[in-house]
Amino acid sequence: MHDRHGHTHDRRDGHDHSHEHGHGHSSGHSHDHGSSSRVARWRHQFGHVVKPHSHEAADKVDSALESSARGMRALWISLGILGATTVVQAVIVVISGSVALLGDTVHNAADALTAVPLGIAFILGRRAATRRFTYGYGRAEDLAGIVILLTIASSAGFAAWAAIDRLLNPRDMDHVGIVAIAAVVGFIGNEWVARYRIRVGREIGSAALVADGLHARTDGFTSLAVLVGAGGAALGWQLADPLVGLAITVAILLVLRDASREVFRRIMDAVDPSLVDAAEQALREVEGVHEVGELRLRWIGHKLRAEVAVVVDGELSVREAHNVAVEAEHALLHAVPKLTAALVHADPAHSPGEADPHDALAHHVAA
Repeated sequence: MHDRHGHTHDRRDGHDHSHEHGHGHSSGHSHDHGSSSRVARWRHQFGHVVKPHSHEAADKVDSALESSARGMRALWISLGILGATTVVQAVIVVISGSVALLGDTVHNAADALTAVPLGIAFILGRRAATRRFTYGYGRAEDLAGIVILLTIASSAGFAAWAAIDRLLNPRDMDHVGIVAIAAVVGFIGNEWVARYRIRVGREIGSAALVADGLHARTDGFTSLAVLVGAGGAALGWQLADPLVGLAITVAILLVLRDASREVFRRIMDAVDPSLVDAAEQALREVEGVHEVGELRLRWIGHKLRAEVAVVVDGELSVREAHNVAVEAEHALLHAVPKLTAALVHADPAHSPGEADPHDALAHHVAA
């Protein structure tokens, strides 16, 4: 027996999928597991009573839409705050001629504009899967993450160019006190936006939004650097402003490194190993699962999908093996946060002298 069970709860097309092993966990499974399985089923049902929730397709779609809505809300709020901060700083740059503040202003503007590709990604992520994009459009967030990285790199290049030009062509800074005030305003605005973006990004599982939050945090620290430059200028040190501009460039490159790590891991389908541990532990506790074979998790936007092979008794009927696969999927949906779909493959256990049921695939694996 070699039975493959695919249970994907992330269906949005509204069609009747009763032929696809559909099951609603919120109302309990309708499969007959036998007397030994009833205990496990009652335990799950009791858990639903204590902590009500559902894994129905509609609930998963609602959860995904809510995550996108929260992401959009975070973008609009942060865009408003950073936009106002940028306008104030730009006016003061024209008045004072501070190259350090210019670099910080450009960085703030770039950070605000990254809301555009992220917003597009969140909107695309809501679209249903198609026959061409069978996993949906969630990976648009990864593309937005790349745009954010390019934006950060561009702002670093501009800040470096402005600072070097001022070193080669030094001049005094005007209205030092106003520049200091602008720096403080920039720090407060950026740090608030950074905390907000990072918190929402981690809660909804969006690496791009987290990267954007790290970008904003660096803007906050560069604003403090502008404050230092203004203090040096007030003391008559003409080179303080361009040197702080160079320091801002270094800070931007550091955040580029951190943001690149976040986005690169997401593009390479990296997940937190603790999620894999939690999934394996949950599967081992499922009655009827003898072993846990290959287990894969991947992010698609801010949602997780799982693929796993479990070893079951080789004497089970197809229906009984299916029941074990259902319980395995159910356990995964409980144990792994943000998991919206799981594909469970049931392998029959075989003795050492018995032929491996996968022998027919051996030449494909070798190739």
